Amino acid sequence: MFLTHCRPRSWPAQAQTWALLAPLALAISPLASATTIIVGDRTITAADAADDYQLSSGANLTANGATINHVVALSNSTFTMSGGNIDASGANDGISLAAGSSAALSNNARVLSDNIGIRLNRDASGLGSSAVVSDSYVEGANGAAALGSGSSLSVLGSTLVGGGVSAAVTVVGSGVLAAQNSSLIGGGAGLELGGDNTGGAADVTLVGTRVEGLTGPAILVGASGFDPATANIVIGPGSSLVGGDGVLLQVSNNSTANMRVDASQLVGDVVADAGSTANLTLENQANLTGRLVNVAGLTLNSQASWIMVEDSQVGALAMNDGVVRFGAPTEYLRLDLGTLSGNGTFVMDADFSTGQTDFLNIGNATGNHGLLVGSSGNEPSEQNPLHLVHADAGDAKFSLVNGPVDIGAFSYELVQRGNDWFLDGSRQIISPGTASALALFNTAPTVWYGELSTLRSRMGELRLDERKSGGWVRTYGNKFNVSPASGAAYSQVQQGFSLGADAPLPYGDGQWLVGVMAGHSNSELNVTRGASGQVKSYYLGLYATWLDAASGYYFDGVAKLNRFDNSSEVNLSDGTRTNGDYRNHGIGASLEFGRTIPLGDGYFVEPYTQWSAVDIQGASYRLDNGLRVEGDNTQSLLGKVGATLGRNFDLGEGRIAQPYVRAALAHEFAANNGAKVNGHGFSDDIAGSRGELGVGVALSFAERWQVHADFDYSNGERIEQPWGANVGLHYSW
Repeated sequence: MFLTHCRPRSWPAQAQTWALLAPLALAISPLASATTIIVGDRTITAADAADDYQLSSGANLTANGATINHVVALSNSTFTMSGGNIDASGANDGISLAAGSSAALSNNARVLSDNIGIRLNRDASGLGSSAVVSDSYVEGANGAAALGSGSSLSVLGSTLVGGGVSAAVTVVGSGVLAAQNSSLIGGGAGLELGGDNTGGAADVTLVGTRVEGLTGPAILVGASGFDPATANIVIGPGSSLVGGDGVLLQVSNNSTANMRVDASQLVGDVVADAGSTANLTLENQANLTGRLVNVAGLTLNSQASWIMVEDSQVGALAMNDGVVRFGAPTEYLRLDLGTLSGNGTFVMDADFSTGQTDFLNIGNATGNHGLLVGSSGNEPSEQNPLHLVHADAGDAKFSLVNGPVDIGAFSYELVQRGNDWFLDGSRQIISPGTASALALFNTAPTVWYGELSTLRSRMGELRLDERKSGGWVRTYGNKFNVSPASGAAYSQVQQGFSLGADAPLPYGDGQWLVGVMAGHSNSELNVTRGASGQVKSYYLGLYATWLDAASGYYFDGVAKLNRFDNSSEVNLSDGTRTNGDYRNHGIGASLEFGRTIPLGDGYFVEPYTQWSAVDIQGASYRLDNGLRVEGDNTQSLLGKVGATLGRNFDLGEGRIAQPYVRAALAHEFAANNGAKVNGHGFSDDIAGSRGELGVGVALSFAERWQVHADFDYSNGERIEQPWGANVGLHYSW
C-alpha cells in the first residue's frame, strides 16, 4: 500500500511528514494519464522518455541512466536505479515506498523533489520498507528522506539535503538509519526523530558522516507533531555534528535519547528540555567541547573527554579512564554532579593570588579519581589552602595526577579534610622548576673540578720520559650525585675533552714546564620529578709544572677561565613544560704539591696535596612560566690530601707500565652559596668532606708516546661520585 499526497503544500513540513507517514489505509488517488504501471520485471534506460512509474505488488523496475518524474512502489516491489535522475514536482515524492518494498540507488543517481526525496512507509502491522542510497544525491524541499516505523535507510558515500526548514532525514518510531562517509544537511535540523503509536525506538548509526542543521540542531529527538520519541544514536569514528544554533543534540517533547560517541571530536551543546532525558557516552578518545544542559547521565570511557565551557550540572557521571576539563585556565568553572563513579581525571586550574579555583561539587562520590591542576611559575600572594572538591557522601578517593602541583617556588599537596579536598602548600615542597634552577647554580663547581683533575690524570706520568716538552689530549666522563643544603638533589653526568701543549722554560734550573690548555665539557642534570638541566662549558687555561728528578718533589699550578651555557627544561605537574637559559663565567686556580718516594723494586709512594678555588659569576633569569631566579656568585674552596701507591714495570725496548692506586680525603670549605627563587632564599652550598679512591695505569709504549687511564670513586656528606673515567695520550717532542 502507498499513501496519496492528500495535504496541501502550505502545511508545515513536520505536520505534513507526519500525515504522510501515518499508517492509514487510504485509497490510491487516480493516476495521471502518463503514469506507467509496472507488472513483473522491466528495465528502462536513458533512451526512454521521462515518465511516472508505479510498481505493482511483486514488480521489479531497473533504471539505468534513465530520467524519471517520480516512482511509487507498492508492497513487495523493488526499484533499482543506477545513475540517471528523478525530478518530482508538485506534491509528488521522488520515490514513495509502500510497506515491504525496497529501493537501491547508486552510481551518482540524483533525486530532486518539491516534497520528500525518498519516503519509506509502513503498514498497520508495523511492516516497513527499505532503501539503500550509495554514491548518490537526494534532495527534497520537505526533506531528503522520511522513514516510517520499521523502515530502514542505508546511506553510503552520498549526500542528502532537506530544503527550507526541513530536516535532511526524518525517522519515526522504530525506523533505522545508517550512514557512512556521507553528508546529511537539513535546512532546519540535520536529523529529526519522532515517536509514533508503536512505541518503538529509533536507531541511528553514523560513521565518517557529517550531519548539519543549518538553522537548528544537528539532531532533534522529539520533533513537534509527533509522539514522544526514544532514540539510540551512535556517532562513529570520523563523524561530525554541526548545529546552526550551536546544539548537537536536542531532546524535546518528553522524549529520550541515548547517544554514544566513538572516536569522534564534537563541538557544541547537548540539551534536554524539561521532561526529556538525555544520556551521553563518549569512548575511545572521543571528545566533546560544549554545554551539557539537563543531561541525566554522562559516561566517559577509554580516554574520552568532555571540555566544559560554562558552569554545568550532570545527574550521574560514570568514569572509566575518562577526562573532564574545566574550560580555559582562567575561567574557573563549577561542576555539580548528582553521583560520581568509576575512575577518571578532572583537569582543573587554581589561582593562589586571587583564591579562585575550578570546583567539583558531588552528591554521592565513589571510585578513584585524579585531579590534574594547572601549574604556574608565579608566586602566590598567600599560602592559604584552595578548596577543589566537595562530596556530600560516598567513599571516593582523590589524588593529584603527577604528584604535587607546581605553584611558584613550591609544590602543593592535596589534603583531605572530611568530605573536602584542598590544595595545601604548608610543607613547602620545592617545585621542579626551583630544583632545576638551584641545580644549575650549584653544578658549576663540579663541572669545573671534573675538567681540572690532578696532574697525573691530566698529563700522565711525566717522569716516564725525560723529554720536557710535548702535547697531550684527554677525554673524561664523570657522574656526580649531589645533595645540597637546599634539599634539591640532582645527578650530573659529564663528558668532555681537554688538550694542551707545553715547553720548558729557557732559564732557571730547567725543570719548569709552562703550557696552555683548552677544552669543552657537557653536563646533563637529572633533577627531581622530571626536571632536567644542561651545562655546556668552554674553557681556556694556563699551567706551570715543576719536576725535580733528584728529590722527587713536584708542583703543578693551573689557572682556568670558563664560559658556562646553562639551560633548564622542567616537566610541570600539569603535563606542560617550561624552559629557561642563561650564560655566565667562572675563573679559578688549582695548586698541587707532592713528592714521589721510591720504595725499592720499582715501587713508589707519592703523597700530595691539592688546593683549588673557583668563583662562578651570579646570574638572574626567568623560566617561561614566570618563575624568577636570582643566583649569587657561587664559590668553592676545595682542599685535598692523599697518596698514590704504584710500581714501575720494565717491559723492555723502552716500554714501561706503571699501575697505581690512589686514596685521598677532600673537604669543601665554601658554605655560603645561595640563590633566590621568586624571592624565597635557598642555601645552595655543598660544604663537607668526602673520601676518594682511584686506580690507574700509565704506559710508555713507544719512544715518544705515553697513554694513561684513571678510574675514580668518591663519597661524602654532599657529593657522591659513583664513577669517573679518564683516558689520555701524551706525546713528547
